[in-house]
Amino acid sequence: MCGICGKLFFERQRPVDRQLIRSMADSMRHRGPDDEGYYISGQIGLGHRRLSIIDLNRGKQPISNEDDTIWIVFNGEIYNYQALRESLSEKGHKFKTDTDTEVIVHAYEEFGENCVARLRGMFAFAIWDQRSKTLLVARDRVGIKPLYYFLNDDQIIFASEMKAILLDNSVPRNIDPQIIDRFLTYYYVPGEETMLRGIRKLSPGHYLIARDGKIQVRQYWDLDFSQVNGHRSLKQASQELLEILKESVRLHMISDVPVGILLSGGVDSTALLSLSVHETDKELSTFTIGFEGHDFADERPYARLAAKRFGTQHYDMTMSAQDFLAFLPRYVWHMEEPVCEPPAVALYYVSKLASEHVKVLISGEGGDEAFAGYPNYRNGVWLERLKAGLGPFRPPASRMVRVLSQASWLQKIRKFGPLMTVELQDYYLSRTATPFTLFNRDYSSLYTRAFLDQVNKKDSCLPTVRSFQEVSPNDVLSKMLYVDTMSWLPDDLLVKADKITMANSVELRVPLLDHEVLEFAASLPSSFKLHGITTKHILKTVFRNLVPQSILDRKKTGLPVPYETWMRKELKPFVEETLLSQNAHIERYFNRQGIEKILSANLNGENYSKEIFSLVVLELWHKEFVDSLPASCYPS
Repeated sequence: MCGICGKLFFERQRPVDRQLIRSMADSMRHRGPDDEGYYISGQIGLGHRRLSIIDLNRGKQPISNEDDTIWIVFNGEIYNYQALRESLSEKGHKFKTDTDTEVIVHAYEEFGENCVARLRGMFAFAIWDQRSKTLLVARDRVGIKPLYYFLNDDQIIFASEMKAILLDNSVPRNIDPQIIDRFLTYYYVPGEETMLRGIRKLSPGHYLIARDGKIQVRQYWDLDFSQVNGHRSLKQASQELLEILKESVRLHMISDVPVGILLSGGVDSTALLSLSVHETDKELSTFTIGFEGHDFADERPYARLAAKRFGTQHYDMTMSAQDFLAFLPRYVWHMEEPVCEPPAVALYYVSKLASEHVKVLISGEGGDEAFAGYPNYRNGVWLERLKAGLGPFRPPASRMVRVLSQASWLQKIRKFGPLMTVELQDYYLSRTATPFTLFNRDYSSLYTRAFLDQVNKKDSCLPTVRSFQEVSPNDVLSKMLYVDTMSWLPDDLLVKADKITMANSVELRVPLLDHEVLEFAASLPSSFKLHGITTKHILKTVFRNLVPQSILDRKKTGLPVPYETWMRKELKPFVEETLLSQNAHIERYFNRQGIEKILSANLNGENYSKEIFSLVVLELWHKEFVDSLPASCYPS
């Protein structure tokens, strides 16, 4: 795992500043504390910070081909590099290291830009072809590794992190009001745009070609749900899935440094642990976290159960409200864009614990999106079935629910009334892109008039709308899985996973997001994933005799950070000081009375924790990325 950066002037006689590339790389030192390297040649400059994982002594980057005409900087892991290396050697390519990075160089020599489709792994890389003056920038299929770029008529600048790009004085810091509204709609920023105009994310499964001042962005992979294999029995599919997972885990365990398991006590991480113990002759270390207090869900007993079952060296810790508060400014600095993801703070502390013992962590991230693990998938499917059954009686049924819900003992059904008359896409937006409740009641009471005039609410939901339009099957579950895989997963969960573990110079690997696992899961009938009320049905079938029963049957909790309670109690003074100070940046967008109304409602029993945390993060983001230049290394 590493940090990469670079700059290309389209004018061939215009040289890149070496010190700029060095400063850009230094801003990401946490991504690669072990080494650094640069390639500067006229119009092109490449920079690299290295976290040594494979071929520790000879893996210095940038790496070139035999005649130094092709150079690469690379972040990630290529899990099929050994097979690719053997094939390329047979074709006459000569290697000087044992790294996966060098394999990409020779694959490019052999296959050109099509080399990207032959790579199995997580990656973001840039290749400079000196002969054709071509820059190839690519990102892995699912977006496990981040890659940002800034483009204008003169240049393209790219990096693993936005803060590196912002060190170039030619990059403006113009906030896009539409994307602020998008963040407050989704609680993260889906799509190619970022909060700053001109800085974009290279989409997962895409690569970019820059040649002679012209830019082309091309898609090389998409997740296809249209080729469902309905001829396999559940037993046959389970056996196939187990073999695919075994191979994925075996490949993800390849490392020249110690590997550990991030153990939540849930199905996914425990399942991976059950396979990982057979792929090493060394004792595995496992890590988990809990929270101070007695009124919160605690995953540590389940994690300890799994650790005992599989004989790992287990470590866990406790996080407090003060720990949560202490990391918030650094959370924003590392995440770089506002994201309402309180579990990321817990991930920071547990990966910090892990960094004392290992340099690589295996995580169960992605299992819910691949195999339908979230309760909302079940709810969405059953809601659509109910609506189909009601047919033309949907509107009166909706009115009846609203009437019945007036009774105090039936108030819990109130939310189902409106849902009976909306389409799946609108329901899904209400599930993954819930607007502030106050917006729905009185939209203008929170936004200032000046900000309201700059926002088109329809544009804020475009990423999800486009995903619904692009997915081909009519199957309800497949539509939801596709949308999450294309947006929620790369732009929220994987951003958190990468940036927060890299804050502690730890590489996080996600075997359940291997593209062959995802493609196999997409080929399964939906009934294999969601069976009645059982989520992740096939995964639980596969691991029925491998994972403890109490873990298989437990209710899904995620990483249950009790920030809602903390924000009403221990963090209340900080929240109020941040949002209600006279110099608060968010007053550019929101009326003070609207903010006070949210804070008051939250203290009086209504749940506005996500909204409030989002506003806090947005305020801290302004201080870190708009008011001043991001520090090259966050002060400890």
